[in-house]
Amino acid sequence: MSADASDASSEFVRLLRSQRVWDTELPAFVPDTAPAEPLPLFMEWFAAAVAAGQTEPHTMSLATSDADGRPDVRIVMLHDADEKGWHFASHAGSRKGRQLAAGPYAALCFYWPAQGRQVRVRGRVTVAPPEVAHADLHARSTGALASALVGHQSEVLGSYEELERASDAAWERAQREPDAPAPSWTAYVLEPDEVEFFQGDARRRHVRLNYRWAGGTWVTELLWP
Repeated sequence: MSADASDASSEFVRLLRSQRVWDTELPAFVPDTAPAEPLPLFMEWFAAAVAAGQTEPHTMSLATSDADGRPDVRIVMLHDADEKGWHFASHAGSRKGRQLAAGPYAALCFYWPAQGRQVRVRGRVTVAPPEVAHADLHARSTGALASALVGHQSEVLGSYEELERASDAAWERAQREPDAPAPSWTAYVLEPDEVEFFQGDARRRHVRLNYRWAGGTWVTELLWP
């Protein structure tokens, strides 16, 4: 390693180690008071994250795997959470869409540093009916529709100018046809079989409450941090 590369590496490590974690007062979490099912607690924590000023609390990491079992992860937006599961959407032909078609099992992770909290969700993913995807897309912004109309997600792009042309045309169509269909746009539902709630602690005595679906009911258990 050259001297310049060594200096850059040292500076990076110094910068990395100077970062603070949860530089805020963390809320208490008493697992004994948690509800019997994970969804009400998720909704409670989501509302608390919003109230605490958490940036984009509705975004989440979505992890899938390819045909060789290699993991893949990206940030997507939560569209709903109800008794069916956690809802999100994407193009069926995208990388995640293809991976979910081949292996319909995924994991989600929400991170809300404003309160030192994480929520991890794992389960089987199903495809919602096309009319659900259509309604979901058209309840969103013109920009969301235009992006869906561009399509080609995860495909190789020849040049940025090609994207600009396709995007301009899609914006014009979205404004002209606010109900325009985007056939590849797909709504997904992750039905959980495991949901973990993580509450950070300044002394690293983190609280981890895990809900596990077993025998037709939710079983709760504490996990060591």
